[in-house]
Amino acid sequence: MMPPKPVPRPDRVSLWRYLKLFRHDILSAQPARLYRAWMAEFRTPFFRSYLLNQPDLVAEVLKARPDAFPKSDRVGEGLRPLLGDSVFLTNGETWKRQRRIIDPAFEGGRLRDTFPAMWAAGEQAVARMQTGEVEIEEQMSHAAADVIFRTLFSFPIENAVATRVFHEFRAYQRTQPILNAAAFVPLPRWMPRGHRAQTRASARSIRLLITEIVTRRMVEIGAGAAPDDLATKIMTTADPVTGARFTAEEMVDQVAIFFLAGHETSASALGWALYLLAMFPEWQNKVAAETAVLGDPVDDGGFGVMSHLRISRDVFREALRLYPPVPMMVRENIGPEQFRNRHIRPRSQMVISPWHLHRHERLWDNPDGFDPARWQTDGGKKSAREAYIPFSAGARVCPGAGFAMVEGPLLLAMLIRAFRFEVVKGAEPVPVAHLTVRAKDGILLRVSAR
Repeated sequence: MMPPKPVPRPDRVSLWRYLKLFRHDILSAQPARLYRAWMAEFRTPFFRSYLLNQPDLVAEVLKARPDAFPKSDRVGEGLRPLLGDSVFLTNGETWKRQRRIIDPAFEGGRLRDTFPAMWAAGEQAVARMQTGEVEIEEQMSHAAADVIFRTLFSFPIENAVATRVFHEFRAYQRTQPILNAAAFVPLPRWMPRGHRAQTRASARSIRLLITEIVTRRMVEIGAGAAPDDLATKIMTTADPVTGARFTAEEMVDQVAIFFLAGHETSASALGWALYLLAMFPEWQNKVAAETAVLGDPVDDGGFGVMSHLRISRDVFREALRLYPPVPMMVRENIGPEQFRNRHIRPRSQMVISPWHLHRHERLWDNPDGFDPARWQTDGGKKSAREAYIPFSAGARVCPGAGFAMVEGPLLLAMLIRAFRFEVVKGAEPVPVAHLTVRAKDGILLRVSAR
């Protein structure tokens, strides 16, 4: 079977068409030359934007001098109704304080501690899976949301409050484009930001529901009856510099981004991984063969099984390469810069795009092809070091990256152990980007018991 078709790449795109496509589908707007270019400039009447594909320039922005390139508010404008002042949107000392409190929850043995909750969510995902033609994205959204609630708050998605959050978030992400008007036109802070009424309503509903959960946990912590999970760890960690902890409102902001980053991105990656395995049954059979190591997580086969799921891990990595959940990251330079002999004015937009880097013709062999074996080759490892950033890189790398690289391969292996997935002719998914890279009309696969 042929590799998955890349998104159509026009050779030339007018400014008007680019703006129209960029708002509704960021992927269709990208001309073919950007998958070969080291750097490209994009001009609007209000700002200039630079796409950076050259590895040393990407490293300069993300790793070497991150303070000189804070996150741009142009993307944040569209997400603020839901995420408030979460760690995903803040900069400077506020962001540093938030990371000092959050990072310890994801360090050391916490992955091992959360593994039983991930396993339980995987078992429930297997139990819920139907046979016949199944819309996989919805199933993976449920599974990823279940993982988040079990690991963060120690209860499953079937809990009434968790279920309400799950459905409200689905409504939110369907109505919120990746960029709104404020991303293109600089607006005073007092002016309306162009958010749709349904988007604002869904954001309010989600935050009210998360507030219920956070408030209840604060009471449990005060009574000494809180479970030892990620939420408790974060809410009881004091900033080592100031000694302050998150307030309830601050914690609501952080839980909102945990749900976005930990649920929406994982669901996207799992859906595309299953689609790719359905397209390439020989790789699906390889994953099925290695799942013999999966046993009862309480026994010796617990967290240690992850070291045996090499093929599942490489398949998941390849899905993240071809369909990175977050297709573009935008930074803003504080001062003037000189990149590739171009003078860059302050407050220009530095676009770092996993979507382009991961499919770049000068950085990867067979960039549009599905080849999990590449991760065990010298060439593939070199490409990964230079041009693989599904979780960003440097100081702002996702704190849950290690968490995701356990959750994804584990759930993938558990599902493949139980089921066989096949493509449905005439239902090829088309990737589009809203909050994350999803399929335009979902991912329909034929599922049968293995």
